[in-house]
Amino acid sequence: MHPLSNGRDTKFSDPFLNGLEIFKISENSLKSLAGPNPDPIQNPNNSNAGHNKKKSISGTTLIGVVLGAVFGVILVFIVVFFVFRSKRKTKGEMATTTKESKSSATSKWGPLSFSTTKSSNTQNSLPSDLCRSFSLLEIRAATNNFDELFIVGVGGFGHVYKGYIDNGATPVAIKRLKPGSQQGENEFINEIDMLSKLRHLHLVSLIGYCNENNEMIIVYDYMERGTLRDHLYNTENPALSWKQRLQISIGAARGLHYLHTGAKHTIIHRDVKTTNILLDEKWMAKVSDFGLSRIGPTGITKAHVSTVVKGSVGYLDPEYYKRQRLTEKSDVYSFGVVLFEILCARPPLIRTAEKKQVSLADWGRYCYKNGTLGSIVDPSVKWSIAPECLRKFGEIAVSCLLDDGTMRPSMNDVVWMLEFALQLQESAEQREHVVIPHTLGRIDDLEGEKRGENDDVFSSGTSVAHVSDFNKSSEVSVSTMTTSSSGDNSYGYNKESVFSEIVDPKAR
Repeated sequence: MHPLSNGRDTKFSDPFLNGLEIFKISENSLKSLAGPNPDPIQNPNNSNAGHNKKKSISGTTLIGVVLGAVFGVILVFIVVFFVFRSKRKTKGEMATTTKESKSSATSKWGPLSFSTTKSSNTQNSLPSDLCRSFSLLEIRAATNNFDELFIVGVGGFGHVYKGYIDNGATPVAIKRLKPGSQQGENEFINEIDMLSKLRHLHLVSLIGYCNENNEMIIVYDYMERGTLRDHLYNTENPALSWKQRLQISIGAARGLHYLHTGAKHTIIHRDVKTTNILLDEKWMAKVSDFGLSRIGPTGITKAHVSTVVKGSVGYLDPEYYKRQRLTEKSDVYSFGVVLFEILCARPPLIRTAEKKQVSLADWGRYCYKNGTLGSIVDPSVKWSIAPECLRKFGEIAVSCLLDDGTMRPSMNDVVWMLEFALQLQESAEQREHVVIPHTLGRIDDLEGEKRGENDDVFSSGTSVAHVSDFNKSSEVSVSTMTTSSSGDNSYGYNKESVFSEIVDPKAR
């Protein structure tokens, strides 16, 4: 019993035979015990090995694809970076070449290209947007080549010209830096940086600037009425009415209030004075000249900025001058001097006057304390000020001039109190045509009685008036002011009309 010799039907020998019965039932036509072998049993380990091999191959392929994609993305970024850098370099070279070859006669909005004579620090400090770029050719055309007949102002920065741009359609004020002034250059950069980021009804608007051929020029909206000082003293202009002065005071105070609280960081003007308050054709006040401005304290724990003392003599905060610590209350002090200028129509310093009258700030406080404020009021408005309004205005000015800066009101408080003083004036004008009696020389006589220590928000027991509390709510301040201004309401004015600004939000 062996496999067929030709191996046609078998490949393996059967290892064992189960008896003759298998032979009998065999359907083999040759009646032989030889037959085909069954299919060999597959080893399960061999199958798993094949599967693992496929899985391993698939994992390797996936890793390769991911790594390839990552390297591809990195390569794309590198290519884009170098292309972008190359384009920027080309644009910069083209702008410089264009600037040096020919000045464009058409102004544009957008980034400025700078003359190669300027330092890199100046170029980097100037803003690259939000300002209109003027060529020197345009500025010369606007001012008739800086004709002296076009000069409308002279200051520490340089000359201010009136000019016309946009084919003569738009009047502008053009401030030209004095050549070679390093301090002026710093102020130039600072003012553009400040004004390019600020927009407010009571701040002068920056239109643009020119930085070419060693010329540094700033272009503003033109203020038709000039400076506030032009309408107070040493002028041929008609005197301002008292109501106009109040409204101008309120406008300037709002501008300073915006600087202190409306921007991202507190901005301290540092040079508040009547020549830096401009008036437009409608007599609206706008604060100007931000060359000395500084960013105020930025930290919660920091209350001041340590800096070199700068400002104008007669307006400087004594606390800032002595300690070189600048706060927004330094602006409040300067504004107090401005208020006395508005009231008295005299300069902040008169060096030829008697010793106690040299400084307007000291003289004003002295007169207020002694009840003789009426004696230093500008004669042109002396007889048109309502007594209660005069008293309130004096309180505000003196509070701004307190020696301790922390006791001075904020500009928000100043705005509110000035609006209240205007309400008092308007209320009195509605009652009758106010004529101040000849006893105006003493504030005590305005109400026909002596002031008691508790009749006012100030106590007169010290050489400088004391402010009890300027941080109270408006409602509390209203009751305080009602007591101090009207006493027993002997004037008979309507309280509802006086406080209409509270009832009607639009009044503010």
